[in-house]
Amino acid sequence: MKFLYLLQHNTINMVCGGFMNIVIVGAGFGGISAAALLAQKGLEVTVIEKNEGPGGRASVYSEGGFTFDMGPSWYLMPDVFENFFAEFNARPEDFYDLKKLEPAYRVFFDGGRVVDVSSDIEKNYELFDSFEEDGGERLREYLESAGKLYDSVVKEMLYRDYRSVLDFLNGKLLLQGLRLNILESLEHFVNRRFKSDEARKILQYSMGFLGSAPQNTPSMYHIMSHIDMTLGVFYPEGGIRRVAQSIYELALEHGARFHFNEEVKRIEVIDGVATSIITDRNIYEADAVLVNADYPHSELELLDEPHRTYDEAYWESRVMAPSAFVAYLGVDRVIDALEHHNLFLERDWADKFQEVFDPRRARWPERPSYYVNVPSRTDTTAAPQGSDTLFILVPLAPGMEDNEELREGLYRRVMDDLERKVGENIRDHVVVKRIFAINDFRDRYNAYRGTALGLSHTLRQTALWRPSHKSKKVKNLYYTGHYTHPGIGVPMTLISSQIVCNEMMDDMGINPDG
Repeated sequence: MKFLYLLQHNTINMVCGGFMNIVIVGAGFGGISAAALLAQKGLEVTVIEKNEGPGGRASVYSEGGFTFDMGPSWYLMPDVFENFFAEFNARPEDFYDLKKLEPAYRVFFDGGRVVDVSSDIEKNYELFDSFEEDGGERLREYLESAGKLYDSVVKEMLYRDYRSVLDFLNGKLLLQGLRLNILESLEHFVNRRFKSDEARKILQYSMGFLGSAPQNTPSMYHIMSHIDMTLGVFYPEGGIRRVAQSIYELALEHGARFHFNEEVKRIEVIDGVATSIITDRNIYEADAVLVNADYPHSELELLDEPHRTYDEAYWESRVMAPSAFVAYLGVDRVIDALEHHNLFLERDWADKFQEVFDPRRARWPERPSYYVNVPSRTDTTAAPQGSDTLFILVPLAPGMEDNEELREGLYRRVMDDLERKVGENIRDHVVVKRIFAINDFRDRYNAYRGTALGLSHTLRQTALWRPSHKSKKVKNLYYTGHYTHPGIGVPMTLISSQIVCNEMMDDMGINPDG
């Protein structure tokens, strides 16, 4: 094996004419997946990470026997993970055990009704029949539309890059006559088909995970309902952190080198070419640079002004996805009323979105909708026996003031609401507590305005209109991650890395399939 690796390595070195040394800034999902893909081709890959380990926002917090995924908690779009691991002639199951959740998630409505969205689609048709007359049939038609669109989007849009309007308009997706309804909002699209408040909210809640409001999101994103209801919601034993660790181990296996607890301070550019990465400890020479760190931070803080593709005015004009208030709680009892995923949805839904997405109305919420993840419901490694791990998330507008008083006030309001709705005392049983919010996203991840997710998925920030994978000013500078196409979420970030790595190898004269 060693001989074959060296033979491949030396062959590529001759083909590339020395364009071999790749430095990746950031070890989030974008960085580790790109490192694995590029190292597999025999390229010399070095990854520099500011924090203590791989995963980026998928970091890990452990205390008192409780273990928390700090960021992503939903395992969706299993086909995308299968596609990524297939690049290595492997399957996700070779690295971690997957369990399909039942129920997929539980929804607590403000009026007191509690429902479970099932992994059995027939049960969901019955659930929607309980919401409104012919609700099940309406859902069937809605998911059929979403499924057809998903198949077309995955095949024709997600795995390709966009450099001009023609790239977007010439796709088979449009030539086949499939109606995208891109000028119609998701909110309008759903409301035309469903009358009940419950049905509408279940079909729109996922926009919060895409960092957008339903009234600002193109209707094509109704594919999200196909993703969670038809494809299903899964959980990898060991959490999302296990997925990150698996991809990290793949990168190491193929020769990538990682340097943690080392912060990049500058991308050195000479005559339009990135020549080195300067950190707080070392200088790394580079034939090409791939950035997985926060995109605006990288452009505004790591590059001199003449080398920036996007200036400060560009980023100020963008619609940023929310930041978040996250409470990590270790509880010395089991909260029986909670499932693995739980959504608490308030009645005045539209106003709550405005508090997050309208800068003029941004404020710390009084009665927010929120999400509670209880991984210990599924994962025996998440908490001591007889205990629960709670991950409570409230979307917040980015860029707001963040201090201890505001955090504790919101914590108190959310816990009051949570305890009332589940009918159980929680606060008296909290033995581990950590709160993570706007300032922490900014400080730990260099996140622009403290955003938790990057750029919102509005029409003007989809596909072609997201920041480019390749710098327009620096010849050998590339980007991956949730700011680029296709967007927010772990599956999208894996696809982003597959796109940009193919582009890099094409620029180097390497056959990606060779």
